Amino acid sequence: MSVSAPSRFSTPLSPRYKWLVLTNTTIGVLLATIDSSIMLIAMPDIFRGIKLNPLAPGNTFYLLWMILGFLIVSSVLVVSLGRLGDMFGRVKMYNLGFVIYTLASLVLTVDPLTGPTGAIWLIVGRIFQGIGAAFLIANSAAILTDAFPSNQRGLALGINNIAGISGSFIGLILGGVLGAIDWRLVFLVSVPFGVLGTVWSYLNLRELGERHRAKIDWAGNATFAIGLILIMVGITYGIEPSGHSTTGWTSVPVLLELGVGLASVIAFLFIEANVADPMFRLPLFKIRAFSSGTLATFLAAIGRGGLMFMLIIWLQGIWLPEHGYSFARTPLWAGILMLPLTLGFLLAGPISGYLSDQFGARYLATGGMVAAAISFVLLMLLPVNFNYLAFALILLLFGTSMGAFASPNRAAIMNSLPARDRGAGGGMNATFQSSAQVLSIGIFFTLMIIGLSSTLSVTLTHGLISHGVPSAVAHKIGALPPVSVLFAAFLGYNPIKTLVGSKVLAHVSPTNRATLTGHSFFPHLISAPFHSGIATAFIFSAVASLVAAAASWSRGAHSVSGTHDLELRDLLESSDATPNVSD
Repeated sequence: MSVSAPSRFSTPLSPRYKWLVLTNTTIGVLLATIDSSIMLIAMPDIFRGIKLNPLAPGNTFYLLWMILGFLIVSSVLVVSLGRLGDMFGRVKMYNLGFVIYTLASLVLTVDPLTGPTGAIWLIVGRIFQGIGAAFLIANSAAILTDAFPSNQRGLALGINNIAGISGSFIGLILGGVLGAIDWRLVFLVSVPFGVLGTVWSYLNLRELGERHRAKIDWAGNATFAIGLILIMVGITYGIEPSGHSTTGWTSVPVLLELGVGLASVIAFLFIEANVADPMFRLPLFKIRAFSSGTLATFLAAIGRGGLMFMLIIWLQGIWLPEHGYSFARTPLWAGILMLPLTLGFLLAGPISGYLSDQFGARYLATGGMVAAAISFVLLMLLPVNFNYLAFALILLLFGTSMGAFASPNRAAIMNSLPARDRGAGGGMNATFQSSAQVLSIGIFFTLMIIGLSSTLSVTLTHGLISHGVPSAVAHKIGALPPVSVLFAAFLGYNPIKTLVGSKVLAHVSPTNRATLTGHSFFPHLISAPFHSGIATAFIFSAVASLVAAAASWSRGAHSVSGTHDLELRDLLESSDATPNVSD
């Protein structure tokens, strides 16, 4: 049943209201996505702050869940929370998200514990922060779509979407700067903005969308959550070593997690096809603009999701040390050197969103993904010790390409949805994007580990022995899984000093000790096997981008009239079927 949303406001809407909505929702999405990555660069400072060595045996659990816990919970909840917004009010759900997000940020700031218990506190706090972020992400696009006319939605959604995507890169720099001052600032910085956003949104945002009272789909929510959590947990542990294998993909626990997770997703789809009020509106996939755009969103996120990790490891583990930066300084500078990527997003997003309002999404989104594929090929052709100007120009091209794709694609998806399903449809699209990022991280790390495992062990062992490290110690270190070496570089530690240990290095000659722990030994050691692994990852991303381009092209011709929203709403309200339409 469709009902109008009651409003606590009696005055008519101001012409400036839509811009107020854009500003508030952009801040909300920006905060949520900044926190998806703010810990990456600040991780060494955070672990030092809670007095825990993340590379000690058994401690990679804390490392992985601090990084991925936020992403997993936000991916799982975003569809359900978008559906709840359709049922009970999008602004109400959005406001609740600001409250949860702000309280979780405050709880993270005051962590009183150290060691493993301090890490658990942070992981739980990050999970609640991810819940708040899911409320914000799930409902922001629908609130924007309600507030803006169809001929301006591309610009509005473009600004909002690009702020969200660029937030993940802004978080890298912000985390590096704040973590170097005090690790608690990484979380405290969100609190005043969260309070401002909460008060501002509660006082000013109005319920403009339709509410559709319905029963909560408990079975669908449960099977979806169980399935997606198990699949993501399986991916998380798939990149960790298991037994004598460099990865855990063939281990019994990972296979069980993936198998039960897949079975839960299949059960979820069966429930959604037969329940009266489904959480996941499967008929929406009959809308060509929605299904093609969502597939393109998923593939684009697959291509770029793990890229950030690989570029950080490339910069921190090889390029920056070779250019004289200490390992302790590499996390912050890695974020700074990736600024051209953010700049490209920020420049292209609003412009492409505006152009899509005039000319449609098809050409812009397709061209953006083709250019992204070219960017991956150019990155693959770069030497490991590249010229930074060439690297920066490629990052700028990639950021511009993704900006040209993301804004028109998001606008086309939201414009294709009937008004009653904007929360659910926007949440479905966001879930595909978030889950693809986690999947991409698993794929990138797996491809990298496979590339490293073929040569790194022998190269590392021989290099250590030739510089005075005892043979037994060198062989033990050479037998370590490649992921340990990657995490050491990723965390900004001196990899050889961390892996070999101060006690062993104390018995090595001063000359060899200086060489082993200097700027050049580890980068030279890892360069060849790293380049082999990352080339495979870039080829994968280029292919994913080209398939995303094909999906974007298949969305069909653009209609500027904006009348298809009304037609679709009427058809959905009078029939269980959803027609196949073009964007």
